[in-house]
Parts: sequence; structure tokens; C-alpha cells
Amino acid sequence: MSDTAIAAAVGHDDHEHHPALQHHFDTLEQQLHASQFGMWVFLVTEVLFFGGLFMAYILYRIWYPQMFVAASSHLNILLGGANTVVLIGSSLTMAFAVRSAQTGERPRTQVLWLVATMILGAVFLGVKVVEYGDKIHHHLVPGPHFQFAEPFSQTAQLYFSLYFAMTGLHATHMIIGIAIMAIIAYQAGKGKFGPRWYTPVEIMGLYWHFVDLVWIFLFPLLYLIGGSH
Repeated sequence: MSDTAIAAAVGHDDHEHHPALQHHFDTLEQQLHASQFGMWVFLVTEVLFFGGLFMAYILYRIWYPQMFVAASSHLNILLGGANTVVLIGSSLTMAFAVRSAQTGERPRTQVLWLVATMILGAVFLGVKVVEYGDKIHHHLVPGPHFQFAEPFSQTAQLYFSLYFAMTGLHATHMIIGIAIMAIIAYQAGKGKFGPRWYTPVEIMGLYWHFVDLVWIFLFPLLYLIGGSH
């Protein structure tokens, strides 16, 4: 057998014995590409999911433009803007986390970036809780106790129904993402990720960037466009 064939056989055997390699894949690289493709397919379904809410928002805004302007003026644009900065910052720390895993930096460094991302995500959710509390205090939650100044006392519920549905769904995605990221951070602390295998961190990065991108659209749509701030 030639030296090239021997080297190839050794390399293949090395891949096969990596604990993270699933039995239905030949190499870790193949497994990574399959995982990336699977996540992109999932994100496409998420785009369709959020797209329905975006379309409903656009249609109702066209039908009731004055009501949407009046209702959006009750949102705190400073808190929304601060949350946007926080979430963009979390995308940066997530990118550093992926990079540190790809380059095989120390487990402590990988954990640091993942924890930083989780902290920024938690800050975002904390600000959202403050905003929700303000809406509850002012009786702006759709339902029997909803109160809004005339002449939009009835139709304004449409805006806040969409507001809570869209931001609540987004927040749910963030909570799920932080929970999964905590598991990945634990694995990173055990030194499981490096140049050979970093698939969970890579996939988590794709998911987190998608969640951030959704907010980039939500912020101007809910807080800025047509608002009377």
C-alpha cells in the first residue's frame, strides 16, 4: 500500500473514532455540512412563521394607519433602541465564541464569549419585562381590561395584540437559545470543542444571529415607522 493510501486510511480511521462523529456520517466535515444545512432549513421555516405575523402587521397598518401611529407612541423608543444595541452586541460575542471554538482557543475563552452572549440576551429579556410591566400598568394588554383613549379604544387592541405576539414569540426564541447555549457552554468548559469539531457552537451561532436579525426588523416596524414620538 502506498504512503498516500496509508495516510488516507489513518485519517479516515481517526475521524471514525472521534466521539462526536455519528455513525451515519463518514467524516466530521460531512457532519458539519449536514448540520448547517439542517439549521438553514429550520431557519427558512422560522422565516415563514414570522412572515405571517409581519404580513398581518403590514396589512392592518395599511388599513388603520392613524390607530397604529397613536398606539406605537406608547412604546418606549429609548428602551427599544437600547435593546437593539444590546442584541447587536450579543451577535458580536456569539461570533467571537464561534471563532474561538474554530481556532481551538482555551476552553475558558470559549466559555467567556458564550456566557457574555447569554448575559446580553438576559439583559435584553430584562428590559422586555420592564416594557411589558409598563403595558400591564397602563392597561394596554388586549383583553377585558384594555384601556385606550378614543377614538381608537377598540382598534388599538389590534396593534398591541401584534406587539405582544411578535415580541413574545421573539423572546421565547431567545429563552430557548440561552438555555441551549448554557449546555454548549458547559461542554465548552469540558474542552470538547476545537478545530476538528465545533458543530454545536457553529449551529448555535446561526440560530442566534437569526434571532437578532428578526429584532432588527421588529424594532423599526413596531417602534419607529409612523410613530409620533
